[in-house]
Amino acid sequence: MTRPHTTVILAMSADGKIANTQRQAARFGSAQDRAHLEAEVAKVDGVLFGAGTLRAYGTTMRVMNPQLIQQREAGGKPPQPVQIVVSRQAKIDRNLRFFQQPVPRWLLTTSAGANRWQNSSHFESIRVDETATGEIDWPQALAQMPFERLAVLGGGELVASLFAEDLIDELRLTVCPLVLGGRDAPSPVSGVGLPAGKGLELISVEAIAQEVFLHYRVIGTLQD
Repeated sequence: MTRPHTTVILAMSADGKIANTQRQAARFGSAQDRAHLEAEVAKVDGVLFGAGTLRAYGTTMRVMNPQLIQQREAGGKPPQPVQIVVSRQAKIDRNLRFFQQPVPRWLLTTSAGANRWQNSSHFESIRVDETATGEIDWPQALAQMPFERLAVLGGGELVASLFAEDLIDELRLTVCPLVLGGRDAPSPVSGVGLPAGKGLELISVEAIAQEVFLHYRVIGTLQD
């Protein structure tokens, strides 16, 4: 099945954590990192993130730079990519500022989650793709998205689910100058682990001030 080209974009501490043990919003990236994230978001058609990430931040990254918006419109794209919240149960606070942001919003969930949002105008589209066990059917879900490029902004459980199905093409990681520690602090890829591992090819590395920007291409399992 065809699907969007999928890029994970995350900032992490020097010890590989994307949040502290309380799973609070990771606001340790610099202005340079935020500009980098906005530029990457401006390239895609859709942005995918989990409900936990939404709860932590309360908002999503939208394109604010007028030049980036102009570039999108010149390329035939709408001013903002579609913001896609992923949640099996869809227990999301309807008062989050996210629902006041001027962006198109979708919900990707199961039939149980969709029932919570019946007759609601909070999402422009509610998409149900689930397996027989009630989990989200990721290959089917991505195959049905009418996008060429998709950004994944976390969290670690979501990234792990996509990696497990070989649905990640690239990683863009910003290494920030701090250590968070904690066995319960989330990492870029959480879940139960990837026994075979995933091989990466380094495309570029750039150090700006105190941060390091890494760009990898996923090349398959380590057994390939």
